[in-house]
Amino acid sequence: MLSVNLGPLAIPANLALLYLGFFIAWMTGWIIGRKRGVNPESALFNMLLGGALVARIAFVVSYFEQYKAQPLGMLDIRDGGFLLIPGLIAAIVIGVLYAIWQRSLRTPLSIGVVVGAMIWGAGISLLSAFESSQSIPELALRDLQGNPVALHELDDKPLVVNLWATWCPPCRREMPVLEAAQKANPDVRFVYVNQGEGQELVADFLLQQQLELSGVLLDSGARAGQAVGSRSLPTTLFYNSGGQLQHSHLGELSNASLDHSLKHIKASAK
Repeated sequence: MLSVNLGPLAIPANLALLYLGFFIAWMTGWIIGRKRGVNPESALFNMLLGGALVARIAFVVSYFEQYKAQPLGMLDIRDGGFLLIPGLIAAIVIGVLYAIWQRSLRTPLSIGVVVGAMIWGAGISLLSAFESSQSIPELALRDLQGNPVALHELDDKPLVVNLWATWCPPCRREMPVLEAAQKANPDVRFVYVNQGEGQELVADFLLQQQLELSGVLLDSGARAGQAVGSRSLPTTLFYNSGGQLQHSHLGELSNASLDHSLKHIKASAK
């Protein structure tokens, strides 16, 4: 399962686990702190926000070249561009400072953080184990010429599978990003699996948008999304040359977030 759906809202599974861990940390800290007349809520919120801010800044600095052409993209966190380790370090530092400044918070804050971190860590470990066990779905699709293509046989080199549709605004916005990456990375295979639309509609869309994409496939029954556990578009999956899932991305890709994701499968190829 790559995403959690709450009505019309789709949340990436890793982000949902972070929310769950934070909620449990807050509830645990509140229960313990209530007996002592203190509430670690503000400290926990500041740890979360401070960690997220530093994680985003670290990502932007690491991929500054990709953001230079569109500086406002640095503020658009929808691309999922965060670096975990700097964010965790920042959150821990903020928590330690709170414990130093407000000694009454030490017990509820530390216990809440430990319990929440354990739940989050266990969830992330299970999610990582699930993703690493997933291989390319065994689906028979068709290209724009009507020729059959077995998706699971495209494992001769690292593979990027983008699930998209013409009616999906973020899908349309990220297409030029994917097109540029496809041309710049000949050692990686890109396939664009259209979900539930016809050959003529897809071909007309590509022509109107002046997109030169190779590897456009048609999934008339939208089976690929079901097979990988994602009901939202766009979804992009990154497989190594052995056909094993290394990384997934729910939502629109930026140049920076796509470059970051490609490193996962390129590193595994080496």
